[in-house]
Amino acid sequence: MVSTPSIAPAPVRIRRTTSLLRLAPYVRPYLARWIGMVIFGLASLAATIVIPLMTKAVIDGPVSHHDQQGLWTLGLAALAIGMAEAILWFGRRWLVARATMGVERDIRNEMYARLQVLPMSFHGKWQSGQLLSRIMNDLSMIRRLLSFGIVMLVLNTLQITVVTIILLMLYWPLGVVVVLSIVPIAATVLHNERRYTKLSRMAQDQVGVVATNVEESALGLRAIKSFGREDYVYNRFDQEATELFDIQVRKVRLQASFWTLLEVIPNLTLIVVLGLGVAATGDGRITLGTLVAFITMMLSLVWPIAAMGFLLSMTQEAMTAADRVAEIFDTEPDITDGPNNERAEQGLVRLRDVGFKFPDAADDDWALRHVDLEIRPGETIALVGATGAGKSVLTSLIPRLYDVSEGAIEIDGVDIRELTLPALRATVATAFEDPTLFSLSVRENLTLGRPHATEEEVAEAIDIAQAQFVHDLPFGLDTRIGEQGMSLSGGQRQRLSLARAVLTHPKVLVLDDTLSALDVHTEALVEEALRRVLHEVTGLVVAHRASTVLLADRVALLQHGTITHVGTHSQLLASVPAYRYLLAADDEIDDGAEHDEPWCSDDDRRRADDDVEIAQGCERAAHADEFDGLHAPAPEGQR
Repeated sequence: MVSTPSIAPAPVRIRRTTSLLRLAPYVRPYLARWIGMVIFGLASLAATIVIPLMTKAVIDGPVSHHDQQGLWTLGLAALAIGMAEAILWFGRRWLVARATMGVERDIRNEMYARLQVLPMSFHGKWQSGQLLSRIMNDLSMIRRLLSFGIVMLVLNTLQITVVTIILLMLYWPLGVVVVLSIVPIAATVLHNERRYTKLSRMAQDQVGVVATNVEESALGLRAIKSFGREDYVYNRFDQEATELFDIQVRKVRLQASFWTLLEVIPNLTLIVVLGLGVAATGDGRITLGTLVAFITMMLSLVWPIAAMGFLLSMTQEAMTAADRVAEIFDTEPDITDGPNNERAEQGLVRLRDVGFKFPDAADDDWALRHVDLEIRPGETIALVGATGAGKSVLTSLIPRLYDVSEGAIEIDGVDIRELTLPALRATVATAFEDPTLFSLSVRENLTLGRPHATEEEVAEAIDIAQAQFVHDLPFGLDTRIGEQGMSLSGGQRQRLSLARAVLTHPKVLVLDDTLSALDVHTEALVEEALRRVLHEVTGLVVAHRASTVLLADRVALLQHGTITHVGTHSQLLASVPAYRYLLAADDEIDDGAEHDEPWCSDDDRRRADDDVEIAQGCERAAHADEFDGLHAPAPEGQR
């Protein structure tokens, strides 16, 4: 089972700084590296500060007194300190890189695990590009802050503070000039912080929109080309990319407003310091060595001060990224494990007054309501209904892809909400009409639900699904089938999906119109093999064809979100006009049999629950002359 992420969900809307602080648990495993990194950083900072002071000592000492021996001594010491500074910088970067890349990896793994446990209702609301942007771009921003931004922000702040104090001690009038030059820079940065944060969030969100656009275009390339809509798709992408460009330009324009100050003010300050310093040196108030040291140290502040705007911008972007990551972790999964970890032994399925509506639906907008059904072990029920009746929703409730809104679904008398998800999904296997295949080998796709299946079991599942075409692929079962299985036909994808479901050896098998893309001959072969499988499991089969209906022992008719009739195929065909209408267009019930009476009488219309569409179908069917022999029950043993 996927592990639960270690970031605890926030009960209320969190502040941006708190979002970043919540990542602290991921730093703990690398704490030793971080401590070493801080020590290396402080040592290199000390070397940066000491070198100008040694310059002062050299000028005011050996240079002034023509002491060659002392000059060599202090020069070699300064050289050693400079080399030590370089080594310390290398060590700090190496330590921080290993630590922060580990943090990024751990958060990404936890975030991916979180996405696996979040329900279908969550994934239905979020664009895949937005999730991709968060798990890639946003985490990269956070890593850059952790690896470079925070360290440099702390070291630069410390350097500015310490150096400013030393400058005031060296000659306080010039020190005051330096302090005054810092004030407008800090004010500008703080003034632009809110606007920059807003633009950062807009840019990061728009990156997700662009990523979604690219992904949809790549997956839908076949449809785009078949309709000749390349220009339309390009223009749509260009519109989104242009909007991202405009937001980024606004960010750069805002940055330029304070980057200008960050460049101009230090240079103006240097001119003022040079003028005042030369005058002070000429008057004898400070030594030449003090002036050189002062200017050297002041120049060492230019980069830290100039970088503060960049570092603060990086911090804002990382805080915004942390907000976006926290949105994933803060989403509470509404489908959670129950206490029972036992797999069902029999497979008796009961739906008790089941109702379901989507989370964002209106109060009275129910997809399913008052659904009651019992499927006995070893029995197969065909679920028949018009498009939009709720068949796919019902099949999604049994494996808990969604949870019922009211009522309960039981397997062997146990509410499925009381089962752990691994136990439930080991009991229930589902094959969907639109199968999802991965960019893996055929074997890996087949064994997705049962990784340790034997070769014999895989071969048996392939035979049942009539998927022998896999042996004709270039590398057989080891052939990679490409993203979404697009290198295969729709029927081939459905057969692989069916084989995958059968291979899990479930107690309950749910087939959501899994045979819709098959030709009639392949369908007949698959159905013949499925009869053997369905005899051993509890089956629920969504059916649109009479041939598929004949796989079932009984049929459930779903109308307007409610099961209205349950019975054998022949019983419903003889007594339920709505059921007869749904199968009226099937070739298998149009076989040349003659009837004296139209199959839809006035009484039949009244029994159709006032369904206008069915009544209209009855009018059309009243003129039909030919129906097949499916009015009679299928011979025993063929079901």
